[in-house]
This record gives sequence, C-alpha cells and structure tokens, in this order.
Amino acid sequence: MELAVAFIGAFIVGGLLCVAAQLVVDVGRLPPPTVMVLSVSLGAVASGLGLYDPLVKVGGAGATVPLPGFGHVLVQGIIADVSRHGLVGLLGGGLEAAAMGVTAAVLFGYLAALFFNPKV
Repeated sequence: MELAVAFIGAFIVGGLLCVAAQLVVDVGRLPPPTVMVLSVSLGAVASGLGLYDPLVKVGGAGATVPLPGFGHVLVQGIIADVSRHGLVGLLGGGLEAAAMGVTAAVLFGYLAALFFNPKV
C-alpha cells in the first residue's frame, strides 16, 4: 500500500510540474528552451527558500526527475558543500551533486545516438 501511495504522489506531482511547463509554452508562447531554463531556475529558487523539499517528500521521483528537480539538486549540493568548505563550496557543490545525473544523461544520449537513426 505504501508503494502505491508513493507512485500516486510521483504521478500527481510530476504530472502537475509538466502541465505547468506545457501551459507556459502554450499560453505564454515562450520557446521551449526558455521554459527549460525557467524551470531549472524556479526549482533552484524554491529549493533555496525551502519550498521544494516538501514537494520532494510528497512527490519523490515526480519532483526530482523533471527540470525543477535539477535546480533543486544544484542548490542542495551548494548548500551542503558551503557548510563543509565555506565559500569555495559555491563553485563545486552543485556540480558534485549533479554529476551522476549529468553523466547518465550524456551516456544514455550517446548510446541512443549510436543505436538509433533519427528520421528527417
């Protein structure tokens, strides 16, 4: 039962984040790259203000996988590294925290490019 609640929370939170981004693209007529940068930035600001952690608790992967979750990971890495190393943590904390996700994205993108041909 507990697992079902986690799946439902992830579905609802992730779905709402994606619906919000799609509405900004459709209604706001902003280009998708602008919406992507806006999503990461808003996730970072919400994380810095302590507003994103409750969303992660309810939504799990539904909150951490979409682009606002990337901003959240960057800010949490910076906060953790600043507490360990002082101001130097501003430079490396976000990169260290997001390294595994970025590496996976590059690796899977490369593998997809090797095995599949795009249609023109």
